Amino acid sequence: MSHASTGASAAPVTGNAVAIKNFAFSPAALKVKVGTRVTWTNQDTDAHTVTSAGSGGPLQSAALSTHATYSYTFTKPGTYAYLCTIHPFMTATVEVTR
Repeated sequence: MSHASTGASAAPVTGNAVAIKNFAFSPAALKVKVGTRVTWTNQDTDAHTVTSAGSGGPLQSAALSTHATYSYTFTKPGTYAYLCTIHPFMTATVEVTR
């Protein structure tokens, strides 16, 4: 594992990287500042997507194969819920603050 462990806290994690592994987004709650570019990396052998929950959201990745990445720069504050459209039980959020 290349990222430092942050423990088992339920509080949102700060940073700009999300791992997709074991059919879950890690961290499931990420907190970033406006202007942060977040990168998701698929570490599973199955394909996954990073797709905004609901319609019209900004996150719309293609299916990510193993080790593929998807990046998005958050420009507006808010809480962005997203999921994997292939495995809809995989859900997470990015909270964007000023």
